[in-house]
Amino acid sequence: MNLVDEKRGTSMEKNEKESMENNELPNINYRGWKVMPFIIGNETFEKLGAIGTLANLLVYLTTVFNLSSITATNIVNIFNGSASLATLLGAFLCDTYFGRYKTLGFCTFASFLGLLVIQLTAWIKSMHPPECGNEKSTCIEPSTGQMSFLLLGFGFLIVGAAGIRPCNLAFGADQFNPNTDSGKKGINSFFNWYFFTYTFAQMVSLSLIVYIQSNVSWALGLGIPAALMLFSCVVYFTGSKYYVKVKASGSPVTNIVQVLYVAIKKRRLNLTEDEFFSYISSHSINSKLPRTLQFRFLDKAAIITPQDNINPDGSASDPWSLCSIQQVEEVKCLNYCSNTKKIHWKRRWNHNSTKNWNWHVCFYTMHVSIWCGGTKKKNYGY
Repeated sequence: MNLVDEKRGTSMEKNEKESMENNELPNINYRGWKVMPFIIGNETFEKLGAIGTLANLLVYLTTVFNLSSITATNIVNIFNGSASLATLLGAFLCDTYFGRYKTLGFCTFASFLGLLVIQLTAWIKSMHPPECGNEKSTCIEPSTGQMSFLLLGFGFLIVGAAGIRPCNLAFGADQFNPNTDSGKKGINSFFNWYFFTYTFAQMVSLSLIVYIQSNVSWALGLGIPAALMLFSCVVYFTGSKYYVKVKASGSPVTNIVQVLYVAIKKRRLNLTEDEFFSYISSHSINSKLPRTLQFRFLDKAAIITPQDNINPDGSASDPWSLCSIQQVEEVKCLNYCSNTKKIHWKRRWNHNSTKNWNWHVCFYTMHVSIWCGGTKKKNYGY
């Protein structure tokens, strides 16, 4: 009987805790598929514009800018590598400061400026070198000003990729309620439509737009993607008042670095079980994780020393000198899953992880979140 009563008591406490957590969330008006025409439309035209320009970029550099194949290849490779690395910075800034809505809006407009600049290099004759004659010896290389203007367009495209790539999927998933069956189905269906539009954009760009560029006119062939990107911006901002906008709540990368730094800083301290800093912010996106015993050296980051100051609300005054045991357990979760190799490297989407972390370029982080069982709560703003 006592065992049954204890189980009932534990179950009641768990239900009460879940109820309190749900009550803390504001009443969100999820519009789901009602806003999908804006989001999917924005993503479709954005992909048509970006792929339509970048697919034939190597040919453009060699035929219009009279660059050698080696130079043109190096420029394209540097551009692709920079755009991929920029997504890490974009995801960090989005999570920490700006949120997905502002990041997507700014970076979509930056992509439009980049495509417009590249289109102007083809349309305005003074923005590219004259066409080569029958002999290669008559080819004139682009001037410093012409190359600078072209690279300015590439720079805008890198800024655009930094925010669009890590945020567009998660922003679409934000529009569905993950706590209802219809919302979960909507998220899965949205992902299907996302990859369908990506394939559709590739088909159109690699056939129709590339044909226009190569056989009709570079100015027209690059102008169409720029116009599509402008239309993408218009579609995106048209639905602004209907979106669910999640506030920036901090990047997990910052917490990881803080825990590692403070643990190394306090490496000479002795571990004691009753001196850990156990503060959890009311705005935390993670539920409380249980204490674990692996990687105990990280626990030193949560040891309170006389030099550590605590704010009136219970938080640490300097997060680079004292971390909570909750932060430590989150970092342990990453380390534990990494070392035990319990991560399935598949494209599995979890609505909780994708709605809080933008690091879709790092599937590792998202799968760690799924495996270690950390349930996420969202921080909304309007």
